[in-house]
Amino acid sequence: MATAPLLDVGGLRLRFGGLLALDDVDLTVAAGEICGLVGPNGAGKTSLFNCVSGLYRPSAGRVLIDGVDALALPPHRLAALGVARTFQHPVLQPDATVLDNVLLGGHVRLAPQPAAYAVRWAGARRAERALAAQAAETLSWLGIADLAGATAGALPYGAMKRVELARALLAEPRLLLLDELASGLVHEEVHALGDVIRRLRAERDISVLLVEHHMCLVASLCDKVVVLVEGRKVAEGPAAEIQRDPVVIEAYLGSPA
Repeated sequence: MATAPLLDVGGLRLRFGGLLALDDVDLTVAAGEICGLVGPNGAGKTSLFNCVSGLYRPSAGRVLIDGVDALALPPHRLAALGVARTFQHPVLQPDATVLDNVLLGGHVRLAPQPAAYAVRWAGARRAERALAAQAAETLSWLGIADLAGATAGALPYGAMKRVELARALLAEPRLLLLDELASGLVHEEVHALGDVIRRLRAERDISVLLVEHHMCLVASLCDKVVVLVEGRKVAEGPAAEIQRDPVVIEAYLGSPA
């Protein structure tokens, strides 16, 4: 019997006035899979991420997370369900420390008892200490433990991206959406990022959907690749097959293969 995908997107449509940003898009990510989502600028990749993570409400279609209707849930409920993401441009609290920024990712795992945290009850203090210890461990796992006390806004761009990834990991996701995590990184950082994503699956059992323009990274990482052009899915398959697809080549180069 076939296992249902962890992420099931079907018939997704998204309009901004007269602009059709997503046009009947289908996409699945199986448990344990790394799936690449590629396409030219303006293809609808981040719009799809925003629909899956609850920031946008599509005009039609379905988004199921492990069989649960994600379109009926607000972003914080989706986070509790196991969906976490990074953004194309890092979204951090610039005046806060790296550790405090990472701790924000664990808010969905604290008991919803504001009074307990306001008066610092013993149970609340224990939960906060445990979360801080896990945040420090996550920074160490990513190789940036020495940045815990640094001001986030003063970091180099590549370090900001790792901090945002650490924040997403503190939510203990089952599905991680990575939006151009390699953008702006030098060659050595891109290579290290590939190793991190492989470890996410191998050591933390996290499924990954990544938007990426760095095609060498996509080819080396992804079990399958989905191609969007002008809001429509035009190709899907293994990376080697996608790179030879005439429709994909034309979309990227602007001329027939």
